[in-house]
Amino acid sequence: MRIAVTGSIATDHLMAFPGRFVDQLLPDQLEHVSLSFLVDTLQVRRGGVAANIAYGLGGLRLDPLLAGAVGPDFAEYEVWLKEHGVDTGPVYVSAEHQTARFMCITDQDSNQIASFYAGAMAESGRIDLRTVHARTPLDLILVSPNDPAAMVRHTEQARELGIPFAADPSQQLARLSGAQVRSLVTGARWLFTNEYESALLRERAEWSHADVLDRVGTWVTTLGGQGVRIESKGKAPVTVAAVPDVHAEDPTGVGDAFRSGFLAAVSWGLPLETAAQLGCAISALVLATVGSQAYEIQPELLLATVSAVYGDQAAGLLEPRLGRLT
Repeated sequence: MRIAVTGSIATDHLMAFPGRFVDQLLPDQLEHVSLSFLVDTLQVRRGGVAANIAYGLGGLRLDPLLAGAVGPDFAEYEVWLKEHGVDTGPVYVSAEHQTARFMCITDQDSNQIASFYAGAMAESGRIDLRTVHARTPLDLILVSPNDPAAMVRHTEQARELGIPFAADPSQQLARLSGAQVRSLVTGARWLFTNEYESALLRERAEWSHADVLDRVGTWVTTLGGQGVRIESKGKAPVTVAAVPDVHAEDPTGVGDAFRSGFLAAVSWGLPLETAAQLGCAISALVLATVGSQAYEIQPELLLATVSAVYGDQAAGLLEPRLGRLT
């Protein structure tokens, strides 16, 4: 399966606050918040949702295409992605703006406060997926957080081309209108959200839970430490537990890693439960590192984790595919 991953490509500035955000918030002063956090560390890492997902897919030898907009400062990052199996041919290079910046503070409870500077990402709408598809026939288009107009355009192009698409609006739900959310979700083969985003999506779209399931093939909701829930209309939900006892260094990119593992396993024709198990195992690798692309796919380690957490049968389903990566 050839997957095009559309969305953000960014440089992450990751900071760690040794306290708890909740302790700094005064309930009777929430209308006048003015806070500054003295952080202990600053890590500058490669990131962006689309780049993170493509990195994971590349490590699993899926040869993904990355379709996002960057600035002239992208050269070194591009080399890194190519070295890790990502086709950067569809990437658009802006002559005017730098690559996007993600600035995030994480507290001791793994809560995060972040801001995002779009930069070149605002030009993502200039990428034409019809041209990409003509060069390299696509089997799936993943529409992840990006410039809102670009997200809508790429979803519409997927429909026009008759290519199945996955909707992953996540962080951009705060910026999307109800009409845009409905457009991005309707007809998606896969819908990805976390638990908070699932509620926000329903609020924005003015849909019930059942309304969402009426409009998508499968809805995958990540639940943090509780794992992941998989739902399809007319079927009983499937819940897969997270990998337990992982020392959390930094949660940035954990959801992106899950998507990589899940979509890889789906492309291999494996059951959805197995796909979620692989996604959770790769998520654990990211959670234990600082930076969303600081991990390496190690087939033996992944199989050992899946076997220990989900059983030998689950590992047996994955072994023929992961075994080829060694």
